[in-house]
Amino acid sequence: MNEIPLGLLFGLLALLIVISAFFSSSETSMMALNRYRLRHQAKSGHRGAKRAMELLSRPDKLIGVILIGNNLVNILASVIAGVVFTQLYGDAGVIYATAALTIVILIFAEVTPKTVAALRPEKIAFPASLVLRPLLWLLAPLVWLVSSISNGLARLVGVEASAGNEAEHLAPEELRTVVFESGALLPKKHKGMLLNVLDLDQATVEDIMIPRNEVTGVDLESTGDEILQQLAESSYTRLPVYRGDINRVVGILHLRRAAQILRDGPEAFSAERLQSYTDEPYFVPEATPLPTLLMNFQKKKRRMGLVVDEYGEVMGIVTLEDLLEEIVGDFTTSPVPSEDEEIVADGDDWYLIEGGTSIRDINRTLQWDLPTDGPKTLNGLAMEYLESIPDGNISFYLQDYLVEIVEVSDKMITRARAKKVR
Repeated sequence: MNEIPLGLLFGLLALLIVISAFFSSSETSMMALNRYRLRHQAKSGHRGAKRAMELLSRPDKLIGVILIGNNLVNILASVIAGVVFTQLYGDAGVIYATAALTIVILIFAEVTPKTVAALRPEKIAFPASLVLRPLLWLLAPLVWLVSSISNGLARLVGVEASAGNEAEHLAPEELRTVVFESGALLPKKHKGMLLNVLDLDQATVEDIMIPRNEVTGVDLESTGDEILQQLAESSYTRLPVYRGDINRVVGILHLRRAAQILRDGPEAFSAERLQSYTDEPYFVPEATPLPTLLMNFQKKKRRMGLVVDEYGEVMGIVTLEDLLEEIVGDFTTSPVPSEDEEIVADGDDWYLIEGGTSIRDINRTLQWDLPTDGPKTLNGLAMEYLESIPDGNISFYLQDYLVEIVEVSDKMITRARAKKVR
């Protein structure tokens, strides 16, 4: 090698540095590829993505062929650098070669190409796969030997190399982070809907049901005139029908089917006829998760369910509209226009809130973070904290919120003022 011209040796050394940079950038770019984006591109027919996915299906072999090539090139570069500097500086050339080659490889074959590859992984990985795939086939025996020894050592510490074949999965919280970091790729409204869908598993029917004391229904033990007037004035599409008590429900009445009764007038009305127009009631346990409820509504073609507790007592009703509001937010119109809103701004960051307002509704409307793992209403939350029904108007701190009791009945806190203080 001493007879080879220095110019040729320098040229060969530069080529080896370039090849080393290729292997270094290939390793970083392959490992930095977004697996989900890569899978989507491969399904769309992108050839580079398909080649990259094929190589990444066995990361142990991919890393093996890259490191084998990189080390062979760096060792050969070290030998040539030693020869060149020995010819130039004699015995001291070995020291000079070590120092110079270390700096050159570090800057031009490691840090720079790896930085570029980390920032633009697809631009490096896809073209590199054209070289790595045939190289993997060419060096297959050596790669197999190195991978076998490496995988054996990995098993000693509990790592299975074949796990790279398994599909990657995102936990719900990780998926929430992906949605949050989507930035302008997703409209704000769509992002909110996706996050609400992910939150469905954290809520049950009890969290969104209309409580029993607020349920409007038809009592067959009322007079005919009272029932007809209620049907004529009702703003709801569906009403539970019961005898005396909602626990004795006989069916669900769709007002469209009751139109004939209204047309015929009081003379043709009878409780038995009204009952014949009802559908069989659908009962839902209060602990049913919302995703399960949604699937059951879809499967059974239902839009309303009667919520029951473990003793079979009716606790309230839940509708498809209530469930959809958990995903898309409140609808623009309400079936029953109310003179008094449940949450009303009261100046200086205070809000006047009805005691029966759902904690989830308060959090969603005001962007607060009141606890939802206990009582479901503001009244329940306040009484759990106070451990009794207050005798008069008092105030107290509930985590980061100041609550003032405004109105109290014999059985519950009917209205309170609240503001976020921290």
